[in-house]
Amino acid sequence: MAKEKSTASVLTTISKKGVARLTLNKPELHNAFDDTVINNLTAAIRKVDQNETVRILILDAKGPSFSAGADLNWMKRMAGFGWEENYQDALKLAGLMQALYECSKTTIALVQGAAIGGGVGLAACCDLVLASDKALFCLSEVKLGLIPSVISPYVVKAIGERNAKRYFATAEKFDAVEAKAIQLVHKIIPHDNLANYTEDFVNRVLANGPNAMKHAKALVEYVVDKPITEVLVLETAQRIADIRSSNEGREGVSAFLEKRPANWTAKHTSEF
Repeated sequence: MAKEKSTASVLTTISKKGVARLTLNKPELHNAFDDTVINNLTAAIRKVDQNETVRILILDAKGPSFSAGADLNWMKRMAGFGWEENYQDALKLAGLMQALYECSKTTIALVQGAAIGGGVGLAACCDLVLASDKALFCLSEVKLGLIPSVISPYVVKAIGERNAKRYFATAEKFDAVEAKAIQLVHKIIPHDNLANYTEDFVNRVLANGPNAMKHAKALVEYVVDKPITEVLVLETAQRIADIRSSNEGREGVSAFLEKRPANWTAKHTSEF
């Protein structure tokens, strides 16, 4: 049985299988951000990241919207603040995005409805994005005379420079089909089947080697945008040698050759 902990704005559920689910829990406000949501979600992500029993982090939301971005009352308060207060506040949102992006677990965003502004940022920070066919997206900041600044490193990395220039400047809405075309979304699922598909998908992922998943994610971050030099070749060779000679690597290969499910026990998944 999963255990659920609640704050006013974020629900945390961790299953015995090692799946953590962080659920935005302000449906009446379309799960919009304010300083409380930012602090609670950041703390929840960091706690999950430190939990050795967790293998997958799912980020989802209650209600019809994934996240409407900034809460209007919070924006009104910030409008009356000076530069330094706005800067410190922006750093907290930047810290949330960084914590999610750098989380060592495999992270999955389930976008069931509208993702606006910072909601797009959350999706872009996750490793995988599964979206309902009813999901909508919008980088709406310029409509308010603002810019999607702290989310931009992650959104640009996800959708590319050309698409970012378009959607940052136009603030136009786009659907899940367009989001998939620009690589913000990986898979579109019929709305009523989102929960069932996610459960099946997660179970398939959990069949993989826990350390292999963790190190595969780190590998992508290491090699991205690097030139193929002798240093890179030697580093990647070292990494595969490390994992081949690990308990988990040996168990995985043995299971494959013996045509049996791998037994990912604590013994086999010890760090190398």
